[in-house]
Amino acid sequence: MTDITNRFKQALLTGQKQVGIWNGIPHSYAAEILAGAGFDWVLIDAEHAPFSIDQIVIQLQAMSRYSAHPIVRLPEGNPSYMKTLMDAGVQSFIIPMVEDLETAQKIVAASRYAPEGIRGVGTALSRAAQWNRVNDYFKNANDQMCVIAQIESIKGVEIIDQILEVEGLDVIFIGPADLASTMGYLGNPGHEAVKEKVHYCLERIVSSGKVAGVLTSSEALIANYIEKGAKMVGVGLDTIILAKASQQLALKYIDSLENRKSNTQY
Repeated sequence: MTDITNRFKQALLTGQKQVGIWNGIPHSYAAEILAGAGFDWVLIDAEHAPFSIDQIVIQLQAMSRYSAHPIVRLPEGNPSYMKTLMDAGVQSFIIPMVEDLETAQKIVAASRYAPEGIRGVGTALSRAAQWNRVNDYFKNANDQMCVIAQIESIKGVEIIDQILEVEGLDVIFIGPADLASTMGYLGNPGHEAVKEKVHYCLERIVSSGKVAGVLTSSEALIANYIEKGAKMVGVGLDTIILAKASQQLALKYIDSLENRKSNTQY
């Protein structure tokens, strides 16, 4: 880890599309399988999946031999939690439910050393700096952090222009599932009204010059959102892939499962 260049951020800022997958299975084997699949990035979801800090570090280590860039989604924009994970080697964060200017500014500040921010100095204990073995770490660290604000509520959509003005936010990532819920369409992120809101957000993000991101497992919506300007695109979740594939295999051989269906969607 002598080279700390964030190639994921570098690719996005030069206009390259970056396609990734969600990691919700807290085991190093899952991390390696996903990282070796060929995706540009793998997101460790510590918001909804049971990832401890120790397990996140294990996932980072498991992914380190592959080119896929690890990203961590936290439950909230907690600077203390971010500080620990930055020292553990995380360079890119998604912070969910950004609904106010203060949160957007706080997460940027948390990712930078002073005077640009409030990140604490602890490189002697830091995997990110290879325990002081990375030359010029302090000089380069700030610019290699990638901060991704997730807008996934009507409240967030209403102030998207304010959030877009925050310097240091690299990506604005739209979450259609929670957005649908706040619009009264829980479980239906593909609803036409939700789709229109996502289009509105993508248009505002692209117009601002920032990078637009989105997650959906619908192939039709993936194509649509890419057409509308999304550059950071999440296309699936490991848990859903495993759940669907294993159920489909069981259905081939166990007749009694034919009527076992669920309308719960993400």
